[in-house]
Amino acid sequence: MKKLVLPILLISIIGIFILSGCSKEECPQNVQVKVGTWKTAQTIQPFFYQKFINNSYNIEVLPFTNPGDQKTALLAGSLDMCGTTVVTAIAAASNGEPVVIVSGLCNKCSALVVRNDSNIKRETDLKGKKIAYVPGSMHHALLLEVLKRNGLDPQKDVELKRIDFFDMGQALSQGTVDAFCSGEPYPSIAIAEGYGRILTYPYYDDNIGTINGAMITSRDKIKNNPKLIQDLVIAHAKATEYLKMNQNDWISKAAEFGTDKKVLDVSAKNIDLSWDINENYINNTKNLADRMKALGIISQIPDIDALFDCTFVKHAQEELMK
Repeated sequence: MKKLVLPILLISIIGIFILSGCSKEECPQNVQVKVGTWKTAQTIQPFFYQKFINNSYNIEVLPFTNPGDQKTALLAGSLDMCGTTVVTAIAAASNGEPVVIVSGLCNKCSALVVRNDSNIKRETDLKGKKIAYVPGSMHHALLLEVLKRNGLDPQKDVELKRIDFFDMGQALSQGTVDAFCSGEPYPSIAIAEGYGRILTYPYYDDNIGTINGAMITSRDKIKNNPKLIQDLVIAHAKATEYLKMNQNDWISKAAEFGTDKKVLDVSAKNIDLSWDINENYINNTKNLADRMKALGIISQIPDIDALFDCTFVKHAQEELMK
Protein backbone atom coordinates (compact mmCIF):
# COMPACT_ATOMS: atom_id res chain seq x y z
CA MET A 1 0.00 0.00 0.00
CA LYS A 2 2.85 2.41 0.78
CA LYS A 3 4.08 2.09 -2.83
CA LEU A 4 0.80 3.61 -4.03
CA VAL A 5 1.13 6.82 -1.99
CA LEU A 6 3.49 8.68 -4.37
CA PRO A 7 1.60 7.85 -7.60
CA ILE A 8 -1.71 8.84 -5.97
CA LEU A 9 -0.16 12.10 -4.76
CA LEU A 10 1.11 12.93 -8.25
CA ILE A 11 -2.27 12.15 -9.79
CA SER A 12 -3.92 14.44 -7.23
CA ILE A 13 -1.57 17.31 -8.05
CA ILE A 14 -2.14 16.88 -11.79
CA GLY A 15 -5.86 16.80 -11.14
CA ILE A 16 -5.71 20.13 -9.32
CA PHE A 17 -4.00 21.77 -12.31
CA ILE A 18 -6.53 20.29 -14.74
CA LEU A 19 -9.53 21.35 -12.65
CA SER A 20 -8.16 24.85 -12.22
CA GLY A 21 -7.42 25.14 -15.93
CA CYS A 22 -3.97 26.42 -15.03
CA SER A 23 -0.70 25.07 -16.35
CA LYS A 24 2.63 25.66 -14.67
CA GLU A 25 3.46 28.28 -17.33
CA GLU A 26 0.11 30.02 -16.96
CA CYS A 27 0.37 30.21 -13.16
CA PRO A 28 4.01 31.12 -12.55
CA GLN A 29 5.31 31.42 -9.03
CA ASN A 30 8.17 33.76 -8.12
CA VAL A 31 9.38 34.08 -11.70
CA GLN A 32 12.57 36.14 -11.96
CA VAL A 33 12.40 38.52 -14.92
CA LYS A 34 15.18 40.78 -16.17
CA VAL A 35 14.43 43.85 -18.28
CA GLY A 36 17.00 46.29 -19.65
CA THR A 37 16.56 50.02 -20.20
CA TRP A 38 18.28 53.39 -19.73
CA LYS A 39 17.89 55.58 -16.65
CA THR A 40 16.21 58.39 -18.57
CA ALA A 41 12.74 59.94 -18.53
CA GLN A 42 11.90 58.61 -22.01
CA THR A 43 12.87 55.02 -21.24
CA ILE A 44 11.44 54.84 -17.73
CA GLN A 45 8.48 52.49 -18.14
CA PRO A 46 10.24 49.26 -17.04
CA PHE A 47 10.77 50.79 -13.59
CA PHE A 48 6.96 50.74 -13.22
CA TYR A 49 6.29 47.22 -14.54
CA GLN A 50 6.01 45.68 -11.07
CA LYS A 51 3.06 47.98 -10.37
CA PHE A 52 1.14 46.58 -13.32
CA ILE A 53 2.04 42.89 -13.43
CA ASN A 54 1.10 39.77 -11.51
CA ASN A 55 2.90 39.54 -8.17
CA SER A 56 4.17 36.11 -9.19
CA TYR A 57 6.74 37.97 -11.28
CA ASN A 58 9.79 39.57 -9.71
CA ILE A 59 10.94 42.28 -12.15
CA GLU A 60 14.60 43.26 -12.02
CA VAL A 61 15.36 46.35 -14.11
CA LEU A 62 18.95 46.55 -15.29
CA PRO A 63 20.18 49.98 -16.45
CA PHE A 64 22.43 50.36 -19.51
CA THR A 65 24.12 53.36 -21.13
CA ASN A 66 23.59 52.49 -24.80
CA PRO A 67 21.20 50.46 -26.97
CA GLY A 68 23.82 48.13 -28.43
CA ASP A 69 24.82 46.74 -25.02
CA GLN A 70 21.18 46.01 -24.20
CA LYS A 71 20.70 44.11 -27.44
CA THR A 72 23.90 42.12 -26.83
CA ALA A 73 22.76 41.19 -23.31
CA LEU A 74 19.36 40.12 -24.65
CA LEU A 75 20.84 37.83 -27.28
CA ALA A 76 23.23 36.39 -24.70
CA GLY A 77 20.21 35.34 -22.64
CA SER A 78 20.87 37.78 -19.79
CA LEU A 79 17.63 39.73 -20.40
CA ASP A 80 14.05 38.74 -21.17
CA MET A 81 13.18 42.04 -22.83
CA CYS A 82 14.93 45.37 -23.27
CA GLY A 83 14.80 48.79 -24.77
CA THR A 84 16.72 49.78 -27.87
CA THR A 85 16.46 52.25 -30.71
CA VAL A 86 14.63 51.39 -33.90
CA VAL A 87 17.94 52.03 -35.69
CA THR A 88 19.70 49.40 -33.55
CA ALA A 89 16.89 46.90 -34.13
CA ILE A 90 17.05 47.41 -37.90
CA ALA A 91 20.85 47.04 -37.88
CA ALA A 92 20.58 43.84 -35.81
CA ALA A 93 18.02 42.37 -38.20
CA SER A 94 20.22 43.37 -41.13
CA ASN A 95 23.02 41.32 -39.54
CA GLY A 96 20.72 38.32 -39.14
CA GLU A 97 20.36 38.66 -35.38
CA PRO A 98 17.07 37.21 -34.02
CA VAL A 99 15.60 40.34 -32.41
CA VAL A 100 11.89 41.17 -32.48
CA ILE A 101 10.20 44.51 -31.78
CA VAL A 102 7.20 43.83 -29.52
CA SER A 103 6.18 47.35 -28.47
CA GLY A 104 7.06 51.00 -28.77
CA LEU A 105 9.06 52.82 -26.09
CA CYS A 106 9.45 56.49 -26.98
CA ASN A 107 9.27 58.96 -29.85
CA LYS A 108 10.97 62.32 -30.38
CA CYS A 109 13.60 62.98 -27.62
CA SER A 110 16.47 64.06 -29.90
CA ALA A 111 18.29 67.38 -30.26
CA LEU A 112 21.49 68.62 -31.88
CA VAL A 113 23.25 70.80 -29.31
CA VAL A 114 26.18 73.19 -29.83
CA ARG A 115 28.35 75.23 -27.45
CA ASN A 116 26.58 78.38 -26.36
CA ASP A 117 29.61 80.52 -27.20
CA SER A 118 30.33 78.92 -30.58
CA ASN A 119 29.96 80.48 -34.01
CA ILE A 120 27.67 77.68 -35.14
CA LYS A 121 24.45 79.40 -36.16
CA ARG A 122 23.29 77.15 -38.99
CA GLU A 123 23.66 73.46 -39.80
CA THR A 124 26.21 74.29 -42.51
CA ASP A 125 28.42 75.82 -39.81
CA LEU A 126 29.12 72.31 -38.49
CA LYS A 127 31.83 71.94 -41.13
CA GLY A 128 35.21 71.36 -39.48
CA LYS A 129 33.64 70.79 -36.04
CA LYS A 130 33.95 67.94 -33.55
CA ILE A 131 30.61 66.25 -32.90
CA ALA A 132 29.87 63.64 -30.21
CA TYR A 133 27.64 60.71 -31.10
CA VAL A 134 26.79 57.13 -30.13
CA PRO A 135 27.17 54.70 -33.06
CA GLY A 136 24.06 52.78 -34.05
CA SER A 137 21.67 55.03 -32.16
CA MET A 138 18.73 56.90 -33.60
CA HIS A 139 20.64 60.10 -32.87
CA HIS A 140 23.51 58.82 -35.02
CA ALA A 141 21.17 58.34 -37.97
CA LEU A 142 19.62 61.76 -37.41
CA LEU A 143 23.06 63.38 -37.25
CA LEU A 144 24.12 61.75 -40.51
CA GLU A 145 20.89 62.97 -42.09
CA VAL A 146 21.65 66.57 -41.00
CA LEU A 147 25.14 66.35 -42.47
CA LYS A 148 23.91 64.83 -45.71
CA ARG A 149 21.24 67.44 -46.35
CA ASN A 150 23.89 70.15 -45.89
CA GLY A 151 26.41 68.50 -48.20
CA LEU A 152 28.82 67.59 -45.40
CA ASP A 153 30.84 64.37 -45.59
CA PRO A 154 30.87 62.73 -42.12
CA GLN A 155 34.34 61.32 -42.80
CA LYS A 156 35.97 64.42 -44.26
CA ASP A 157 34.06 67.57 -43.31
CA VAL A 158 33.52 66.91 -39.58
CA GLU A 159 35.17 64.87 -36.84
CA LEU A 160 32.74 62.43 -35.24
CA LYS A 161 33.76 61.41 -31.72
CA ARG A 162 32.25 58.38 -30.03
CA ILE A 163 31.14 59.48 -26.55
CA ASP A 164 28.48 57.94 -24.31
CA PHE A 165 25.34 60.00 -23.83
CA PHE A 166 26.09 60.44 -20.15
CA ASP A 167 29.46 62.08 -20.93
CA MET A 168 28.44 64.33 -23.83
CA GLY A 169 27.51 67.31 -21.67
CA GLN A 170 30.87 67.36 -19.93
CA ALA A 171 32.68 67.03 -23.25
CA LEU A 172 30.74 69.99 -24.66
CA SER A 173 31.18 72.18 -21.59
CA GLN A 174 34.94 71.52 -21.54
CA GLY A 175 35.33 72.18 -25.26
CA THR A 176 36.35 68.62 -26.11
CA VAL A 177 33.60 68.72 -28.75
CA ASP A 178 31.74 71.55 -30.46
CA ALA A 179 28.39 69.76 -30.63
CA PHE A 180 26.54 66.59 -29.72
CA CYS A 181 23.45 64.79 -30.98
CA SER A 182 21.67 63.13 -28.10
CA GLY A 183 18.39 62.34 -26.43
CA GLU A 184 16.85 64.06 -23.45
CA PRO A 185 17.55 65.17 -20.78
CA TYR A 186 21.08 66.07 -21.91
CA PRO A 187 20.04 68.82 -24.35
CA SER A 188 17.86 70.41 -21.66
CA ILE A 189 20.69 70.10 -19.10
CA ALA A 190 23.08 71.87 -21.48
CA ILE A 191 20.61 74.74 -21.80
CA ALA A 192 19.87 74.92 -18.05
CA GLU A 193 23.57 74.99 -17.14
CA GLY A 194 24.34 77.61 -19.77
CA TYR A 195 27.00 75.86 -21.83
CA GLY A 196 24.79 74.70 -24.70
CA ARG A 197 21.96 75.71 -27.01
CA ILE A 198 19.74 73.83 -29.44
CA LEU A 199 20.87 74.09 -33.06
CA THR A 200 18.03 71.95 -34.36
CA TYR A 201 15.58 69.18 -33.51
CA PRO A 202 16.75 66.80 -36.24
CA TYR A 203 13.62 64.77 -36.84
CA TYR A 204 12.87 63.13 -40.14
CA ASP A 205 10.19 64.13 -42.58
CA ASP A 206 6.70 62.65 -42.56
CA ASN A 207 7.93 59.45 -44.25
CA ILE A 208 9.76 58.50 -41.04
CA GLY A 209 8.49 60.93 -38.44
CA THR A 210 9.70 60.89 -34.85
CA ILE A 211 10.03 57.15 -34.14
CA ASN A 212 12.92 56.51 -31.78
CA GLY A 213 12.93 53.74 -29.16
CA ALA A 214 11.24 50.34 -28.95
CA MET A 215 11.12 47.29 -26.72
CA ILE A 216 12.63 44.12 -28.15
CA THR A 217 12.96 40.48 -27.22
CA SER A 218 14.46 37.45 -28.95
CA ARG A 219 12.74 34.89 -31.13
CA ASP A 220 13.69 32.20 -28.62
CA LYS A 221 11.93 34.07 -25.81
CA ILE A 222 8.76 34.35 -27.90
CA LYS A 223 8.90 30.69 -28.84
CA ASN A 224 9.68 29.36 -25.36
CA ASN A 225 7.67 31.71 -23.14
CA PRO A 226 5.15 33.83 -25.08
CA LYS A 227 3.05 34.39 -21.94
CA LEU A 228 5.92 36.14 -20.19
CA ILE A 229 6.44 38.46 -23.15
CA GLN A 230 2.70 39.14 -23.32
CA ASP A 231 2.52 39.99 -19.62
CA LEU A 232 5.53 42.29 -19.97
CA VAL A 233 4.04 44.12 -22.95
CA ILE A 234 0.74 44.59 -21.13
CA ALA A 235 2.65 45.96 -18.12
CA HIS A 236 4.57 48.23 -20.46
CA ALA A 237 1.36 49.56 -22.03
CA LYS A 238 -0.26 50.17 -18.65
CA ALA A 239 2.86 51.85 -17.28
CA THR A 240 3.06 54.12 -20.33
CA GLU A 241 -0.56 55.21 -20.06
CA TYR A 242 -0.21 55.74 -16.32
CA LEU A 243 2.84 57.97 -16.72
CA LYS A 244 1.15 60.02 -19.42
CA MET A 245 -1.75 60.68 -17.07
CA ASN A 246 0.43 61.24 -13.99
CA GLN A 247 3.28 63.49 -15.05
CA ASN A 248 4.27 64.29 -11.47
CA ASP A 249 4.96 60.59 -10.79
CA TRP A 250 6.84 60.37 -14.08
CA ILE A 251 9.04 63.39 -13.39
CA SER A 252 9.57 62.47 -9.72
CA LYS A 253 10.84 59.01 -10.65
CA ALA A 254 13.02 60.37 -13.45
CA ALA A 255 14.52 62.86 -10.99
CA GLU A 256 15.82 59.88 -8.97
CA PHE A 257 18.21 59.25 -11.87
CA GLY A 258 20.00 62.50 -11.01
CA THR A 259 18.34 65.18 -13.16
CA ASP A 260 16.70 68.25 -11.64
CA LYS A 261 12.91 68.33 -11.86
CA LYS A 262 12.91 71.75 -13.50
CA VAL A 263 15.13 70.39 -16.29
CA LEU A 264 12.88 67.37 -16.68
CA ASP A 265 9.81 69.59 -16.96
CA VAL A 266 11.49 71.25 -19.94
CA SER A 267 12.71 68.03 -21.53
CA ALA A 268 9.26 66.45 -21.17
CA LYS A 269 8.09 68.71 -24.00
CA ASN A 270 10.49 66.87 -26.30
CA ILE A 271 9.48 63.36 -25.14
CA ASP A 272 6.64 61.14 -26.29
CA LEU A 273 6.27 57.95 -24.25
CA SER A 274 4.81 55.17 -26.38
CA TRP A 275 3.89 51.51 -26.53
CA ASP A 276 1.50 50.95 -29.44
CA ILE A 277 2.57 49.86 -32.92
CA ASN A 278 0.38 50.43 -35.96
CA GLU A 279 0.72 50.18 -39.72
CA ASN A 280 2.08 53.72 -39.95
CA TYR A 281 4.81 52.91 -37.39
CA ILE A 282 5.89 49.88 -39.43
CA ASN A 283 5.87 51.86 -42.68
CA ASN A 284 7.99 54.56 -41.03
CA THR A 285 10.42 51.85 -39.95
CA LYS A 286 10.63 50.56 -43.53
CA ASN A 287 11.41 54.08 -44.73
CA LEU A 288 14.01 54.44 -41.99
CA ALA A 289 15.68 51.21 -43.11
CA ASP A 290 15.84 52.58 -46.66
CA ARG A 291 17.42 55.78 -45.34
CA MET A 292 19.92 53.82 -43.21
CA LYS A 293 21.10 51.93 -46.27
CA ALA A 294 21.46 55.18 -48.21
CA LEU A 295 23.49 56.64 -45.33
CA GLY A 296 25.74 53.57 -45.22
CA ILE A 297 24.66 52.45 -41.72
CA ILE A 298 23.54 49.04 -43.05
CA SER A 299 24.58 47.16 -46.17
CA GLN A 300 21.27 45.38 -46.75
CA ILE A 301 17.66 46.08 -45.83
CA PRO A 302 16.14 43.33 -43.64
CA ASP A 303 12.59 42.01 -43.73
CA ILE A 304 10.95 44.74 -41.65
CA ASP A 305 7.60 42.92 -41.40
CA ALA A 306 9.45 39.97 -39.82
CA LEU A 307 11.17 42.35 -37.40
CA PHE A 308 7.81 43.08 -35.73
CA ASP A 309 5.46 40.85 -33.77
CA CYS A 310 2.32 42.94 -33.18
CA THR A 311 0.45 40.10 -31.46
CA PHE A 312 1.45 41.38 -28.05
CA VAL A 313 0.39 45.00 -28.52
CA LYS A 314 -2.95 43.83 -29.96
CA HIS A 315 -3.64 41.87 -26.77
CA ALA A 316 -2.47 44.86 -24.74
CA GLN A 317 -5.00 47.03 -26.59
CA GLU A 318 -7.73 44.57 -25.63
CA GLU A 319 -6.56 44.55 -22.01
CA LEU A 320 -6.61 48.34 -21.77
CA MET A 321 -10.15 48.47 -23.16
CA LYS A 322 -11.54 46.27 -20.36
